[in-house]
Amino acid sequence: MPDIEFNCLPTIIGSMPHTDPAEACSQILKYLKEIPCWPQLPRRSFKENMYAQFSQGFPGAVVKNDSIYIDRAQDLDKPLEKLYAAYLDNDVDKYPISADYAAGLHAFLAVQNLSPLAVKGQITGPVSWGLTVADNEGKAIIYDDVLGDAVAKFLRLKAAWQEKELRKISKNTIIFVDEPYMTSFGSAFITVSRGKVISLLEEVFRGIDGLKGVHCCGNTDWSVLLDTSVDILSFDAYNYAQSLSLYPSEIKSFLERKGTIAWGIVPNDEPSLARETVASLKDRLEEAMAPFTRKGVPFKQLLQQGLFTPSCTLASLNTPDSAAHALELLAELSKMIRKRIS
Repeated sequence: MPDIEFNCLPTIIGSMPHTDPAEACSQILKYLKEIPCWPQLPRRSFKENMYAQFSQGFPGAVVKNDSIYIDRAQDLDKPLEKLYAAYLDNDVDKYPISADYAAGLHAFLAVQNLSPLAVKGQITGPVSWGLTVADNEGKAIIYDDVLGDAVAKFLRLKAAWQEKELRKISKNTIIFVDEPYMTSFGSAFITVSRGKVISLLEEVFRGIDGLKGVHCCGNTDWSVLLDTSVDILSFDAYNYAQSLSLYPSEIKSFLERKGTIAWGIVPNDEPSLARETVASLKDRLEEAMAPFTRKGVPFKQLLQQGLFTPSCTLASLNTPDSAAHALELLAELSKMIRKRIS
């Protein structure tokens, strides 16, 4: 695992509002030279929806009419046997991500002469994938003992294949496991235990040799995620700064083991983005960090062990120009703060 002190370098969560993969890659590489990230392009095709994108090859998975489900009418035994055999052999090449499902990834891998500090990728987490993808009777597959277990092993292979490809660009890799459904953890809508969440995430993490991140874009029980072996905790610091500050002791322990916090400080909605400046975002960032410094976490440590990102996906923005504006704010804020550290 690489030991990198990021000092508030910028990167992104993944999704962009573009339909042209080359244009999206060009924009990312313009603003995020040190830690570029391949772009997910959900407006290009439903296959790039975060749940469909990593479904290719999963037993019984059907992507049709802008929906994804598991067809139990199919014979699932042989595909499951193939999956478990690949898992036991760590044969990641059995489960690649094709250009049809991730045009941005393949366009990114084709770019020549890159020499970044690190390179970032992302994959949908097993909790969110398992809760979103249902069978043809409407039952979320996370509640099926066989398929629920298979999801984490499958996503582990997908993450490992992706990391193998990204390592051709940089030996330092970062893979974020995106878990939007963790905002509903503990509610009546999700009856998944704390232990099950940790077990599923750890299964995916074991397929990642580089830095392992988790992104959740709202309120959650952060102690659950901090109880895993995660290296980078990514959260929406623009809208939900207080949510993480409720866990000061866990954050202290996380930082003591050289963990990194990715501060999602640049908004991803048009009205907020239009009114913010680098200076206003700096003030907002300092407000978000203040509760931690009051609890004894040094401000300098938060900066040294920090990354900057947008609050969540940039695919929520209307145009590529809006995304460029968000990335420009992100890069300029990082530059301003990094001068302060040096």
